Amino acid sequence: MRAEKKFISAEYLARLNASPFFLVVDYRGLSVSQFTDLRKRLIKVGGEVHVVKNTIFRIAAKEAGLADLTGLLSGQLAAVTGKKDIAAVSKVIKSFQAEFEKPKLQFGYLGNQALSAEQVRAIADLPPLPELQGKLLGLLQAPAQKLAALINTPGSQVARVIDAYAQKPAA
Repeated sequence: MRAEKKFISAEYLARLNASPFFLVVDYRGLSVSQFTDLRKRLIKVGGEVHVVKNTIFRIAAKEAGLADLTGLLSGQLAAVTGKKDIAAVSKVIKSFQAEFEKPKLQFGYLGNQALSAEQVRAIADLPPLPELQGKLLGLLQAPAQKLAALINTPGSQVARVIDAYAQKPAA
């Protein structure tokens, strides 16, 4: 492999290793302004999109420890990566695709788990990560709050009874 290709492969490898996920989209038919708009939208949610050369990307994915992508990479492809939330990035791709009918989502990876285009679209329908974390925290805190209220109830009832007797005029 030529030195330029090794450098580009190393760059792809660094992006794959820095991101917990990547999505592969076919960007055929997108104008430069549409592609720039997609880039801007992805940046807002912590994502990046880069046009990739299929053969070099296949080598980088193999070096990153992912499955062999032979046969999966064909056409004009771009890789979408990010350091945060896959749901937010996939939402941007899904909404952009609904708006312009492009780019076409091919597949993705979350960690070492392959994702089909349908699975990525299902992830796009999930609430954002902070909202999911808040719901989970609420579920975890609810039993503790109920337990604290239950433990305090008998004491507060006794206090109310004593207070009622204290307020009662002496006969």
